[in-house]
Amino acid sequence: MDIKNRSIRELEQLCQEIRGRILKVVSKNGGHLSSTLGATEIIVAMHKVFDSKKDPFIFDVSHQSYAHKLLTDRWEEFDTLRTFGGISGYTKPTESEDDYFVAGHSSTSISLGVGAAKAIALKNEQDERIPVVLIGDGSMTAGMVYEALNELGDRKYPMVIILNDNEMSIAKPIGALSRMLSSAMAGKFYQKFKKHTESFVNNFGEGANYLAKRVEEGLKLITPGIMFEEMGIDYIGPIDGHNLESLIEIFQKAKDLKRPVIIHAQTLKGKGYEIAEGKEEKWHGVGPFDIKDGTSLKKSSSKSATQIYTEALMKLADENKKIVGLTAAMPSGTGLSPLLEKYPDRFWDVAIAEQHAVTSAGALAKEGFKPFCTIYSTFLQRGFDQVIHDVCLLNLPVVFALDRAGIVGEDGETHQGAFDISFLRLIPNMVLFAPRDEKSFHQALEFSVALNHPCSIRYPRGAFIDTISLPESNEFELAKAQMLVESSSNILFIGYGNGVGRAAKTMEYLEDEVALLDLRFVKPLDEKLLKGLAKKHKKWFIFSDSAKMGGVGSALLEFLAKEKINDIELVSFEYEDKFITHGNTTSVEESLGLLPKQLAHVVKSLI
Repeated sequence: MDIKNRSIRELEQLCQEIRGRILKVVSKNGGHLSSTLGATEIIVAMHKVFDSKKDPFIFDVSHQSYAHKLLTDRWEEFDTLRTFGGISGYTKPTESEDDYFVAGHSSTSISLGVGAAKAIALKNEQDERIPVVLIGDGSMTAGMVYEALNELGDRKYPMVIILNDNEMSIAKPIGALSRMLSSAMAGKFYQKFKKHTESFVNNFGEGANYLAKRVEEGLKLITPGIMFEEMGIDYIGPIDGHNLESLIEIFQKAKDLKRPVIIHAQTLKGKGYEIAEGKEEKWHGVGPFDIKDGTSLKKSSSKSATQIYTEALMKLADENKKIVGLTAAMPSGTGLSPLLEKYPDRFWDVAIAEQHAVTSAGALAKEGFKPFCTIYSTFLQRGFDQVIHDVCLLNLPVVFALDRAGIVGEDGETHQGAFDISFLRLIPNMVLFAPRDEKSFHQALEFSVALNHPCSIRYPRGAFIDTISLPESNEFELAKAQMLVESSSNILFIGYGNGVGRAAKTMEYLEDEVALLDLRFVKPLDEKLLKGLAKKHKKWFIFSDSAKMGGVGSALLEFLAKEKINDIELVSFEYEDKFITHGNTTSVEESLGLLPKQLAHVVKSLI
């Protein structure tokens, strides 16, 4: 969509049309709402001033990029947002050349911008291209941002960073004085005056330098940009992030500076949809809802694994004051919100800082507390070194409670919880186990409190697959599996976590008898039981919602090799070595051949 020649009035009308389109599609498909509605004018102004065909448009996390998708030839296709086979809810270069980079995890944008700026400089294209970064204030809580700003301020690569601030408690930018100052600080006169003044005072010693600096700082005290200026990055703002005319003017001036610039734009979350305006986590990511009153259209009668975790941990925390907990900017999603509210001195949201969460949990454990580090499986990847260096090396009893393990559905490749078993299993001192239902989840958490080693408990998004027909769970014991269905059959189904339910459902489609084992621990394994089962059952089928490479099947093959048991035929129904696309969970699993009916067909063909 070419908007270069449109008037301000036409662009303002376009913003309303974009908001209407986003609201209509997200209410039907689900997706991110409040942040993307709030960023509409900023994105329209970006496309007015810059060119996404040549300027790298880099969206942090990119959940706020819906307006960008609509402006880049995806207006009609937008109906398919986050559906299987449809367009992604995040930027995706394989989807459009206007999407510079894939993004789904936060705080990577400025590093990407620095990398792009270096490449542009090496190609001598500074007069033709400039990286444009849009980052939210939440993403500014992660340390990676400041690593990138540190280098950028030193090397001075031309870059425009737009800080979309919809939560920070900074004085309102609305008003003539703020607008005047922001425009002036971006203007040629101020920048030229600043440059000449610096040159002039350098000839008059420390006294003049000191006075000049005090005058400049007096001006900047009206704005919150001192930190960025001290890092060597020009700061403009705060400005009204919904004033298109002002945004376009400031963006153009920042582009002309040919230096790194941060533009601080304040916006209202949910702008244009009154029900969501200004609200925090509830309207960040939503399922299908009724536009008229905002009520959810997707209701589930089953208790989610996250709800079970909240209830079980609350019960334990009530009984044991040594239990503490941390999450990284996901208190609602991980179920920790009620604990943060009830025990604000023992449970913390540390912001988007998984590395910090893990390392601080290590210190808490060393001081005799029992930390529950509660993070989505996909986000623990960001703290991998800290798990090794700051927890496992000292064998500190931190519990990693990994929500969203397995297929997460519409968020897609960047969020699937596929890899935690693979990357945690290789770490010395780490214990890995998983519950299969509500009762076993309570038991798993009780066991984790007494365990004097680092451990990881994984559980799915939504409800566990129903296992009501199976025997009740036994108490957890270290490295002890539970035999659920005995059989003289040659076939053994081995389930891990939610894989137990998938195995049980698969059995319903088979006429043959099958033995079923709840593995429970993938590290350490129940070697004694497995040796006995290897004598009775020669065909093992593995069910686990995890990557095949380095996963549960790999652990069992390593065990068989170590014990020199070479007459077992093992088939793993874990995920193949590829990233898994977005879409409704059932559609995604069907595409992977992982629905119980499909798995039963494979089993039949192999026996």
